[in-house]
Amino acid sequence: MSSTPKWNTYNNMGTFIIEGGHRLSGAITPQGAKNEALQILSAVLLTDKAVRISNVPEILDIKNLIDLLREMGVKVTRHEKGEYTFQADEIDTSYVESAEFVRKCASLRGSVMISGPMLSRFGETYFPKPGGDKIGRRRVDTHIEGFVKLGASYEYDKERRAYHLTSPDRLKGGYMLLDEASVTGTANIVMAASLADGDTTIYNAACEPYLQQLCRLLNAMGANIEGIGSNLLTIHGVKKLHGANHRILPDMIEVGSFIGLAAITQSELTIKNVSYPDLGIIPEAFRRIGVKLEQRGDDIYVPAQESYEIESFIDGSIMTIADAPWPGLTPDLLSVLLVVATQCKGSVLIHQKMFESRLFFTDKLIDMGAQIILCDPHRAVVIGHDHKFRLRANRMTSPDIRAGIAMLLAAMSANGTSEIDNIEQIDRGYEDIDIRLNALGAKITRKQA
Repeated sequence: MSSTPKWNTYNNMGTFIIEGGHRLSGAITPQGAKNEALQILSAVLLTDKAVRISNVPEILDIKNLIDLLREMGVKVTRHEKGEYTFQADEIDTSYVESAEFVRKCASLRGSVMISGPMLSRFGETYFPKPGGDKIGRRRVDTHIEGFVKLGASYEYDKERRAYHLTSPDRLKGGYMLLDEASVTGTANIVMAASLADGDTTIYNAACEPYLQQLCRLLNAMGANIEGIGSNLLTIHGVKKLHGANHRILPDMIEVGSFIGLAAITQSELTIKNVSYPDLGIIPEAFRRIGVKLEQRGDDIYVPAQESYEIESFIDGSIMTIADAPWPGLTPDLLSVLLVVATQCKGSVLIHQKMFESRLFFTDKLIDMGAQIILCDPHRAVVIGHDHKFRLRANRMTSPDIRAGIAMLLAAMSANGTSEIDNIEQIDRGYEDIDIRLNALGAKITRKQA
């Protein structure tokens, strides 16, 4: 048993060198879900009892959050790879009020969900503007307005560039209609409300599987949450929460990435233990661009195909694939679907509604020979090559996690050897991705600066 995680420490200036054109084969198992893990790890701050969590993805974003929790005074025990116990019984309140704490939070996107538990349990927290991907503006209004409706007050600290939230008394339950179905906003408010005095009703709540998992963990810890899986949540506040055990779901974004990887390299792959009922519309989205796949128990089998034909709508109009709140398509997979479509037969409009900068990486795909028309920051038309013209190798830089994996897929299908810089962005979301793909037949070399 070890209290210090054994992380892979990668240089932030690393590069992937990818020899394209290799077909893959075999089976791969997705890691634990990053987005769920960020919520679940934040929830351990709601109790002074031990919370044991399994299937934790050991990726950079999770490493950074665990390191932050440890610096806050949380006891962290690593039992084995992916399995941890956390106990927040001795929080260092002087540290969480320091400028250093605020600075570290600002650099880590997942840290925004610390604020709900800290505010509810300790009556005070700092909420810095979040860091993470460079994918456009990320509003924090839903979080802060939710806290205010629970009785908190805030002011902006110019020196620390963070919102200072306080609640002298116990938070009070209330009714709120969220201005957007924000996953992190809903998670933050649910965690804060779980220890509030009275009942909280949240309408237009996010209902992604990861949010459902958070609610189930909180209930296992003694919370009383109703409406799990719907957009109308009722939280009956309790005075105290206790410990619990929890297992994180497989990462649906990795599952979708692997489906796309099989398609763009015309490979036969089996994706193991995917928790198929929690994938929602993801398999159907790939079927719409011509990717055949089969559910085999809790696995997905993707056969090799020579051609992938994009569907049209019933009236013959061009297929449009757009993101939407759950149970719609997650925006995290639009980059993967876009790059796969470059080698399909037909045309598709990719509509990224949530973030205005996530499609800018398409200029690198265009340099590789992809036929893409970037209509505006939110929409791109892709005209597929039907695998008759392979993309050309290129040198690229990953701007965010999802564009990074899309670039990796493009490079693996390309003619020649490509390079991707700033692979720390990919490492933030995908654990040992080069090692795992090389085991399937890829040719990826990691070069440290």
